[in-house]
Amino acid sequence: MDHASPVEPGTSVNGAGEEKGDTRALYTAQERERRDSSAWTIVQGVLAPVQFVVFLISLGLVIRTLTTGEGAFAADVSIVIKTLVLYTIMITGSIWEKVVFGRWLFAPAFFWEDVFSMLVLALHTFYLVMLLGGIGTLEQRMLVALAGYAAYVINAGQFLWKLRMARLEGGLATRPVTA
Repeated sequence: MDHASPVEPGTSVNGAGEEKGDTRALYTAQERERRDSSAWTIVQGVLAPVQFVVFLISLGLVIRTLTTGEGAFAADVSIVIKTLVLYTIMITGSIWEKVVFGRWLFAPAFFWEDVFSMLVLALHTFYLVMLLGGIGTLEQRMLVALAGYAAYVINAGQFLWKLRMARLEGGLATRPVTA
């Protein structure tokens, strides 16, 4: 039995299932202008690598604690610092999203990144509840932190992908149109 392809001839895989000409840019011209002129863009650009460095240091301390049983206090302090940096970048990121897209969270261009960010926040917050409430063992607490860190790495990858898309899109927007 012969089935017709759902992909029209000449349509790329990326365009499959979309009406021709129905691809939405990551930013409209106005959103790009607001993004480029906002101080919050710089804040996000500074906080993101700071958070990554804090993450790497904390990850090392957590792994050390899990493998040797030593350094639990340092690991806990590092996770608390990582969580505070995460809260800071989430709050400032929400302000950035409001300035650029007119929404505090879940703007269409960053919907799935924001959804995954909620998981990252939930896991880090659960760690704090465990720490401050004396819930669970040290190992359980460290494993929750590692789950939060794994979610953070995925979420950071989402944002890096969007940053790349924005750069590619920006390059297309500034190229002269040729016939």
